Amino acid sequence: MPFAAHNGLRFYQFDSLPVRHAVFTRHGGVSPAPWNSLNVGGTVGDVIERVRQNRLLSFEALGCDPASIFDAWQVHSVDAVCADAPRRPDEPYQKADIILTDKPHVTLFMRFADCVPLLLHDPRNGVVGIAHAGWQGTVRDVAGATVSMMRERYGSNPADLIACIGPSIGPDHYEVGQDVIAQVHQTFGEDAALMLPQHGERIHFDLWRANQYLLERAGLHRIELAGICTACHTDDWYSHRAEKGQTGRFGALISLAQR
Repeated sequence: MPFAAHNGLRFYQFDSLPVRHAVFTRHGGVSPAPWNSLNVGGTVGDVIERVRQNRLLSFEALGCDPASIFDAWQVHSVDAVCADAPRRPDEPYQKADIILTDKPHVTLFMRFADCVPLLLHDPRNGVVGIAHAGWQGTVRDVAGATVSMMRERYGSNPADLIACIGPSIGPDHYEVGQDVIAQVHQTFGEDAALMLPQHGERIHFDLWRANQYLLERAGLHRIELAGICTACHTDDWYSHRAEKGQTGRFGALISLAQR
């Protein structure tokens, strides 16, 4: 697997992305249990000073300037922000689950604990993006919304784009109820059964397959799947479901700087 390490931090990188990026495991930070140790989530009970230190360690591991960060308040939406400059420390968070930039001095950053990190790159027009796809974002087609915004704002051709689906809860662990099942049917129509594997009498939602389907529907051909289940591997990843909410958030970042 394409893991790398720096000063005790361990992170996943995709083979197909030539730009600087990482999906960080939970290793190498300063937070105690239950957030041990590289928690970058500021709303899960950890002390904010430790969260900030973990974020600084993450940026340092990739050689990114911490002042280049642009992050958002993630709300399971399909709303997008196009970042022309880093977010100032005194600047309020914008509510969004898609962040895009064509500025090399901006590093996009998001937080996860079972939801799907989507990392995208347009090598022709020099654009990167990151999106947060939980079940709500997936059925709302946050993947397609990301591609649409890249096309509208930056002139991206979907056929040129590279998309990567990061570590997240896998289909074997993601049982869902009738409310979610109904919304999956609404989004995927006659193909919904492909996204809803049955395990005994229980129905699960395959977020990996669903987001790949949506990216392909949006016109993408180059899609890389990490295929790592956060709920299976809580030694490496935070999992909200497997750890019953008593856990942290791992970070993912991407910028236009070369690896």
